[in-house]
Amino acid sequence: MPNKSAPQRILLLSRKPLIERPLHEWLAEVVTDTVLVTVPGALADIGAQVRGRFRDCRTVSDYQSWSTEWTAECAAREHRIGLVASSSEDDVLRSARLRDRLGLPGQTLESARAYRDKLIMKDTAARAGVEVPRLRAIDRPTDLIEFTEEVGLPVVVKPRRGSASIGVRILRDGPDVTAFLKSGELPAAPQCSGRWIAEEYIDGDFFHVDGVIADAAVAHCWPSQYNSGNAEAAQTASELSSVLLAPDDPRTVLLQRFAADVHRALPTPSFPTSFHLEAWIPAHGRPVLCEVASRTGGAFIARTYREAFGVHLSRENLRGQCGLGLELTHQPATPRRAVGWVLFPPGRGRFEPAPGACPVAGTELELHMSAGTFAHGPEYAAHSAAAVAVRADTAEQVRDRIRETTRWWAEETRWLN
Repeated sequence: MPNKSAPQRILLLSRKPLIERPLHEWLAEVVTDTVLVTVPGALADIGAQVRGRFRDCRTVSDYQSWSTEWTAECAAREHRIGLVASSSEDDVLRSARLRDRLGLPGQTLESARAYRDKLIMKDTAARAGVEVPRLRAIDRPTDLIEFTEEVGLPVVVKPRRGSASIGVRILRDGPDVTAFLKSGELPAAPQCSGRWIAEEYIDGDFFHVDGVIADAAVAHCWPSQYNSGNAEAAQTASELSSVLLAPDDPRTVLLQRFAADVHRALPTPSFPTSFHLEAWIPAHGRPVLCEVASRTGGAFIARTYREAFGVHLSRENLRGQCGLGLELTHQPATPRRAVGWVLFPPGRGRFEPAPGACPVAGTELELHMSAGTFAHGPEYAAHSAAAVAVRADTAEQVRDRIRETTRWWAEETRWLN
């Protein structure tokens, strides 16, 4: 993929700590012309010298508030920004709105909405022939009642623009529906509409496909299989794991082709970007779209993808948005090694982690909570007390090691009242 000349000045929205995501290194060619909008904690432990490499750094204490968008627009106008880039799903729509207001190139509002709003996403995909669950916008309780009568239970209710399975509810029976209607989540007034959708529950193996799109097509991608649905893992407070599919697994090519079909159906961004797609394969054998995002997947996805292919998806995502050259230029036939990961959610009580490193071969443990921390269970799908990266010679060996690791964690970890 040829290099492209970067605009003179870039506005970058990113709330991730620079100690974890070294933007100053990833964008070394343009960092002195980059204005960073972030949270104060993202700049901790990096030193004044690193911070000083950016043209400007502006922090917002409440990143989810409208003040982030206002801070970004003020900085863009002051520095005469020529391009807006972002690194997380929270910023996809706000970046597109800013580009639209200032007449800047990049992902348009139409594209951002298609990759963020699950109703628009699936309606657009379905019109192009991509298989999606039956779904309906839920603006008032009667919408949900009518939908359950139409498709039967269980159904899934989720925020149209949510992420990490936050707010997702699986309604399996009448009492679940009653409890959800009593929760007050659904608005009573029409002016509060547009937040929710309901979908039929798809029973099948669950997968994610990750990679990079460029020039409106998939440049590189590879599928992995989850051990369960994300919402199911969060609601049952059970581990969430993933294994990269083997090259000779027939589902590998099937899901790669499906990812290409999905992106052809949607208005893709005008610049290269990473993507994260989730899909089921039910009994009939055809993939069904769960959702797709124009950003890197969470959990350990970027880390294991880098181990498998030598490419950091988050780095590629930002360099693509900033008009810089990419490392990833073609689809490899095979990964370097078989990889996977497992996340262990917080329990309820005071955390006493398993002592020492994970004894299972080919594993690397990373604690996300300190010993003695008191927890109240997981808050979202990827909320973890610890994560373990797993590598082996084959995908089946990775699955075996994840099972061994899960047994070890369950036996050695305590949550004390």
